[in-house]
Amino acid sequence: RRWAADPEIGAVVVTGAGRAFCAGGDVSGMAKGGEETLEQQIDVLREKQELSWLLYNMPKVTIAAVNGHAMGAGLGVALSCDLRIASENARFGTAYARVGFGGDFGVTWMLTRHVGAAKAKELFFLGDIIGAEEAHRIGLVNRVVAADVFPGVVQEIAERIASGPLTSYRYMKANVNFATTADFRTVLDREAETHLRCGMTEDHKEGVRAFLEKRAPV
Repeated sequence: RRWAADPEIGAVVVTGAGRAFCAGGDVSGMAKGGEETLEQQIDVLREKQELSWLLYNMPKVTIAAVNGHAMGAGLGVALSCDLRIASENARFGTAYARVGFGGDFGVTWMLTRHVGAAKAKELFFLGDIIGAEEAHRIGLVNRVVAADVFPGVVQEIAERIASGPLTSYRYMKANVNFATTADFRTVLDREAETHLRCGMTEDHKEGVRAFLEKRAPV
């Protein structure tokens, strides 16, 4: 939430602290159970799921640097980001069927939109773990990068975005998200407003100057 409101932050990168991006829920903890009522458990999960909503909705470009396994909730976190850059070592899976769960952290909504209903059901029902290249083929990730250069490539992409026209990115992101549920006419009307709003920024004026002077914009 702080990053979403901080004007000094141009892009947000989410990655794993260890070998995995995020392996999902703690299965050993599931076996122990707890004292909470069902309603309390639902409230806790809803609060945790705010991470997915923030990554999807914040007015910054969010990048999932998928360095290893992205499973279950970890898959949901990765899919909630605007871009997914995967190491060749990355692996993806829903994992819910194996432990008798149904799906959380936005995986259902995101998978259906990225790969379609039929493929989403296959990934849920069978629970297969797929590699980075297959994930790229079906549209789950934007790019696959060799492991030895992975951190540098992610850094380069993040810096390129962070030094770009942030107001334009803000409206590009919002408009694409909006387009997943709105009709064509409504999106056209919204574009008329946001396109010209971007045209009032210093970034737009600098972009035009740079184009005419045949140099990179600052």
